[in-house]
Amino acid sequence: MWKSSRRKLGTPALAAAAAVSLGAWVGVPSLAAAADDGAPAAQPAAPAEFAVWTQKEVQFTYMGFTTHYTCDGLREDIRDMLLQLGARKSDLKVTEEPCSGNPDRPNPFPGVKIKMSVLQPAPAQLSPDTPLVEAHWKAVKLPYRETGINAAGQCELLEQFNHTIMPLFTTRNLDLHATCVPHQLEPLGTKLQAEVLVTDQKKAAAKQASAAEAR
Repeated sequence: MWKSSRRKLGTPALAAAAAVSLGAWVGVPSLAAAADDGAPAAQPAAPAEFAVWTQKEVQFTYMGFTTHYTCDGLREDIRDMLLQLGARKSDLKVTEEPCSGNPDRPNPFPGVKIKMSVLQPAPAQLSPDTPLVEAHWKAVKLPYRETGINAAGQCELLEQFNHTIMPLFTTRNLDLHATCVPHQLEPLGTKLQAEVLVTDQKKAAAKQASAAEAR
């Protein structure tokens, strides 16, 4: 099996945490008042999660026996996974490095260099000029576009991605199910899933644009 860029060839894929309080609750009725008027007692919302953007860099070289990638095919798959995990889109850079030979043919050891910003929980001691980001936990499953044989084709990629790149993100309940056997495909159960700390990037960009217009 080998995988090229979907854009170029149209080939389908084959293969400490500081919870900062928002302040005192306002307008929440007391338990006694709720009992008096017969209304159920209000349940306090969970404290907001706050995070900060942190820059990360990593070199990733893929070595697989079952599925082979062109340089730009690997780059596109890695970029898609990073975005699903919440990497900031505005400054994400995934470049083919090292990579040589015919760009339309599988490369024996294709690689990418990644520069990205990811969310980490806001530390207890924070510089006043460091912007806080309101964040939440999101369940992410990879590969998110593939099932069956196509997902199985990414078994080796998921194993290596989990080892090299996943530790750069803030995750919990991480679960890798990938039994990779060279030159064989296991169509059932190939997946990498976790809860990841993310933010609504479109909403944040809209706020920044509104603030800039107001100046």
